[in-house]
Amino acid sequence: MSIKRIEQNNRMSQASQNGNLLILAGQVADGATITEQSKGLFKNIDALLAKAGTDKSKIIYANIYLTDMDNYEAFNKVWDEWVASDKGQVPSRAALQVARLAKPEWLVEVQLFAGV
Repeated sequence: MSIKRIEQNNRMSQASQNGNLLILAGQVADGATITEQSKGLFKNIDALLAKAGTDKSKIIYANIYLTDMDNYEAFNKVWDEWVASDKGQVPSRAALQVARLAKPEWLVEVQLFAGV
């Protein structure tokens, strides 16, 4: 079975698909607040899922990396508005605090697995 790469460059692919499994690289976004960054990265995720022919209702699992757990509730507010709970499709997930992300201004990164 061949692996399909989405938005690939010399270093990485934003998404990789093998059969019915899609794995997204960690997604981040610019913004001054956790809310702005969360909304931006969910927009990125929606676009990548669409390129793979799927959507957020097919998300199986998400890893959420926060640089400060004090941002957890603000992140969850955006997550709750975005996730496909209206379709009964709330994925499994984990939320972890990390020392920092690749750029010090990033407050949150989300990586996920989805069905296609």
